[in-house]
Amino acid sequence: MKLFDVYPLYDVTPVSAKGIEVMDENGQPYLDFYGGHAVISIGHSHPHYVKRMTEQLEKMAFYSNSIKNPLQVELGSKLGSASDCEGYQLFMCSSGAEANENALKMASFHTGKSKVIAFKNSFHGRTSAAVATTDNPKINAPLNKQQLVDFIPLNDFSAFERTIEQRTHCAVILEAIQGVGGLDEPTTEFYQFVSEKCKDHSVILIADEVQSGFGRSGKFFAFQHHGVQPDIISIAKGMGNGFPVGGVLIRDTFKPWFGQLGTTFGGNHLACVATLSVLEVLEQENLIENAKELGCYFHEKATEIPVLKKVKGRGLMLGLEFDFEVAQLRKDLIYHQHMFTGGSANKKLLRFLPALNITKTQIDLFFEGLKKELL
Repeated sequence: MKLFDVYPLYDVTPVSAKGIEVMDENGQPYLDFYGGHAVISIGHSHPHYVKRMTEQLEKMAFYSNSIKNPLQVELGSKLGSASDCEGYQLFMCSSGAEANENALKMASFHTGKSKVIAFKNSFHGRTSAAVATTDNPKINAPLNKQQLVDFIPLNDFSAFERTIEQRTHCAVILEAIQGVGGLDEPTTEFYQFVSEKCKDHSVILIADEVQSGFGRSGKFFAFQHHGVQPDIISIAKGMGNGFPVGGVLIRDTFKPWFGQLGTTFGGNHLACVATLSVLEVLEQENLIENAKELGCYFHEKATEIPVLKKVKGRGLMLGLEFDFEVAQLRKDLIYHQHMFTGGSANKKLLRFLPALNITKTQIDLFFEGLKKELL
């Protein structure tokens, strides 16, 4: 059977990894400055993570949500205190797309409405609010025909106010740092304006923290840079450090009922331990502060690149914007400098999403390699 060919693939076959170093089948090491779209939050094969996962695997990997799982209760408590979100309830699932679909479903249940406001260049997984980052009519046509989502420009106060005043929307879904779309951000004034208008019109505010959460921005959640309190928070990617995990944090003003949400693998034993392990390492190694400090260091180092147009992002959710498309640069960094980086819907942006325990020395290596390809 052939694979369904929807991904362009680089000619690299990893066989092992530790920290930010990945080894291919020929024994060639690579430095991973991308971590599978910000998935690798505490580094490949972190010893604490491996130990905890191995111990749990020897006991029990999975059982359905029809039985008690004390690990979910432990995780809810730990996550609430670590993120300063004790006033939320946790529903676990298995991916960011599943998290956002459940978040949108909760908003629809709560309000009795179905339309959603999202923002141009946003991305919310392969979901009903997913297509804002592409001009491909094959992807856009089905959703736009249904007219479920109104996409408006980010930081456009007038457009947002006109749209929400239609009173037909159940939710606004917003990334505090756009991931796939190119690392644009709402201003604090705009995010707070959105929050207030949602309250005024009884619309649910969903913070999509799938890529920016778990410390990547220099705070546990990126919305915390703006002094707002969303109704629902979607999480995934870095929370499992490579194990498929997702979740939805739901304000305690929402009342659950049996059958309201469902998942097959969400909240299984291994998923809980993966997330607990990440939270433990974030705390033990002070990685959120490290993300903040090394984000500042990255900005300083970027001043050494004269052809650079702009540095975007916060913490270790970063991008370098040039006045040319970066597809060839990414290839050159892989094949010449043996470094993984990322692209985005902004074809002139090179994304940098390393593990949060990266060091200044490793950032120096990145800029040395980048200079060799640019200068």
